[in-house]
Amino acid sequence: MLVLGVESSCDDTSVALLECSKQGCFVVNELTASQIEIHKKYGGVVPEIAGRMHAEKIIPLIEEVLKDGAKPDAIAVTAGPGLMTGLIIGVEAAKTLSYALNVPLIAVNHIEGHIHSVEISKQTPNSNSQITKTDDKILPIRKSPKIIYPALALVASGGHTELILAKKQGRYKKIGATRDDAAGECFDKVAKILDLPYPGGPQISKLAIEGDPKAINFPRPMLKNKNSSSKNGLSWDFSFAGLKTAALYWLRDHKKINKNDFCSSFEQAIIDVLVGKTMKAVEKFKPKTIILAGGVSANKKLRETLIKEVKNQALKYSVLLPKSEYCMDNAAMIATAGYHHALKKDYVLWQNIKADPNWEIA
Repeated sequence: MLVLGVESSCDDTSVALLECSKQGCFVVNELTASQIEIHKKYGGVVPEIAGRMHAEKIIPLIEEVLKDGAKPDAIAVTAGPGLMTGLIIGVEAAKTLSYALNVPLIAVNHIEGHIHSVEISKQTPNSNSQITKTDDKILPIRKSPKIIYPALALVASGGHTELILAKKQGRYKKIGATRDDAAGECFDKVAKILDLPYPGGPQISKLAIEGDPKAINFPRPMLKNKNSSSKNGLSWDFSFAGLKTAALYWLRDHKKINKNDFCSSFEQAIIDVLVGKTMKAVEKFKPKTIILAGGVSANKKLRETLIKEVKNQALKYSVLLPKSEYCMDNAAMIATAGYHHALKKDYVLWQNIKADPNWEIA
């Protein structure tokens, strides 16, 4: 089955054509137009500008991806959550194409797309190789990685930080989420205070490599919080606004700073919270697969720390990570998630699909 994916929920206009079957989902062609250089001077994404850029780029990208004349069997598009200015462009383009080609349409939740990003493969279905080498030397990725359920996913990005429990494919329960800033947003805001270029997360990580993660004792918000509403007395919610404020005050009170030590200590605080919360949820729900996805999952130290923690506890869980190029928003993950919907004939009429910036996965 050929599935065309369309993603425009934030500042990346992305289109991908994937060949999906029981063997897995394999990229046939993909293109992404990034807006980082445009938004860099503003220190963050400007929705109105993002919408105009999506409108300018999306049709040429679709035409280029389908230039060989391949007709998709289904079209999957991000319908939410995200910025309304971008979602509308993607949804309208997908519904128009669905009507013109008489091809079924699938509405995909952006978070579900990130969860399935770990299943994307660039190999052809006929490849004889058994292991795909990645930049993550600790963890070999299987030829055609598949999520074994039940699964627990940590999706961390600039707009989302959520823990999702999936008892089976398509059945999701959000067991934790940020109450304020997302992890990626916290990275970017503190980077802006440091006058680092946007996006700030990767800049902080680069400086952190040469720093001491124990140099500054930043708080680990909500890591040990109790929540009377949960049966086991633990909360899987996150909060990063306090950490951001603590970083701001520390910089205000210290005239001389070592940026490497500061970034390393700050990064370590975020990683400790993300991994700590995830492992507590693993202990409670005992999933067969642990997934780390979203833009923040590109952080090398976060990836290594999660895998190391699983190994240290001698836990026999499969840890799945997206390839580095699929951590950020992309259409291949939308097509992959869409394929699972197509198997169940979970289509939407082109007349009925709507963009929903607040669409909750569960």
